[in-house]
Amino acid sequence: MTSPFRHITVLLDEAIEALAVRGDGCYVDGTFGRGGHSRLLLQKLGAEGCLLGFDKDPQAIATGQALAAEDGRFVVVQRSFAELGDELAQRQLHGRVDGVLLDLGVSSPQLDDAERGFSFVNDGPLDMRMNPHAGLSAAQFIAMADEEEIARVFKEYGEERFAKRMARAVVQRRALKPFERTADLAQVLTDANPAWEKGKNPATRAFQGLRIHVNNELGDLQRGLDAALEALAVGGRLVVISFHSLEDRIVKQFMRRHAKGEVDRLPRDLPIIPKAFEPRLKLHGKPVFASEAEVRANPRSRSAVMRIAEKLR
Repeated sequence: MTSPFRHITVLLDEAIEALAVRGDGCYVDGTFGRGGHSRLLLQKLGAEGCLLGFDKDPQAIATGQALAAEDGRFVVVQRSFAELGDELAQRQLHGRVDGVLLDLGVSSPQLDDAERGFSFVNDGPLDMRMNPHAGLSAAQFIAMADEEEIARVFKEYGEERFAKRMARAVVQRRALKPFERTADLAQVLTDANPAWEKGKNPATRAFQGLRIHVNNELGDLQRGLDAALEALAVGGRLVVISFHSLEDRIVKQFMRRHAKGEVDRLPRDLPIIPKAFEPRLKLHGKPVFASEAEVRANPRSRSAVMRIAEKLR
């Protein structure tokens, strides 16, 4: 199964360079997507290297299976990267991985395919699930959740300041007719938003909040970062590309916390810091952003920020 929708990989060369790929190393692409990062990474690997890809999206898995058929060094698994610890343990790779790459958010094919229900630009079924065969769709959540919960999702995950007003409009309208299409929901949200931002659809933030909630994106990210740290070998790299402030905040705080260690919990006059309290990560350089040339070629890259860390212990 292939998709007619094109995907442009963001920070392609920069991400693979950040992984410091060894020819005989073992790597994880936690968000395979359409395989842009994986293909370039495979070019850097030797015959003894290996790459394991994760994705929840069936179309991404189909692309990954085709790549696996071409290259025996690659394996793709239909699981969330939050579960990479379990998968690697089963494959006896836990603690032996030389690099983990996470390219967060949704891919261009998911946004551009109206049938996936991610976008308010092209009308489609109100779904939003990265794996359309698991969990509740956006339509089911909107139909079942109370006004307070809908408002929380809009505000907490979408950072929508008019969340309560928009949630109230959704609940009032669904009493007359259930929401089944993206354009229908987008119109109600647009009408309920009293302050439109220049250059941004009034439904943007609420849609983002719904998508993040439906796919448990922030919960998966927190679990995935913990799992990645444990999966890495000493000297292995963790490279994460985020696309909005909520994701990046979690990544930044995670890396800084483990780069600092837990010395604050110890007495100040302790002459030797026990190993268990020492830092587990070393930060590599400053955050990396897409170049002006990349943003011109792919406007969706403008919000990307990449952070890099190396495992110390």
